[in-house]
Amino acid sequence: MPEPKFSTRIPETEDGRVIFNVPFPADPEDLQSVKKLAPIVLKQPYHVDYIFSLGQDSPFFAGLANKRLLGTRDPQTGYTYSTPRGHDMATGNETDWVDLTERKATVHTFTVCHFGSEEFLPETPFVLALIAFEGADTLFLSRLLGVDPNAATADWIGMEVQPRFRRLSKFKPTDVYFVPASS
Repeated sequence: MPEPKFSTRIPETEDGRVIFNVPFPADPEDLQSVKKLAPIVLKQPYHVDYIFSLGQDSPFFAGLANKRLLGTRDPQTGYTYSTPRGHDMATGNETDWVDLTERKATVHTFTVCHFGSEEFLPETPFVLALIAFEGADTLFLSRLLGVDPNAATADWIGMEVQPRFRRLSKFKPTDVYFVPASS
């Protein structure tokens, strides 16, 4: 018999899933017993490159990458959002970008987190604070560093803080955080 021109076998490797001793009936006539087998449960890594647009929030993230914290303002009413919005909630007007970086900022309130998402779990406990900016009508949620989360005190409320930025932007809201102004 002549040798096939193309391979007729998939190469076997031991990368990925390797499973041993998968239960199966020894008797080929007893296939109905497979209904009683427990489900086979597997764990394997899964990776997806997720491509998405930052859309109308792109200027906010460009600001963070350039050590600037941007909010938005309704040009008609002057209502200013610390967390940017593309349109004013009351008037529907398209908002303008404003720089909040140099404005006086204080802790409005805070909480100490003893549990966090996968990204923050190694950092627990950590402090989340709502930051009030002079001349802004809404608050900005961010991490507060430079304080001891195990010694939280109401004295932090009203404390003047200043923004700090990651040296290498990840284009995430966590690229900005706050520290006491005296730091």
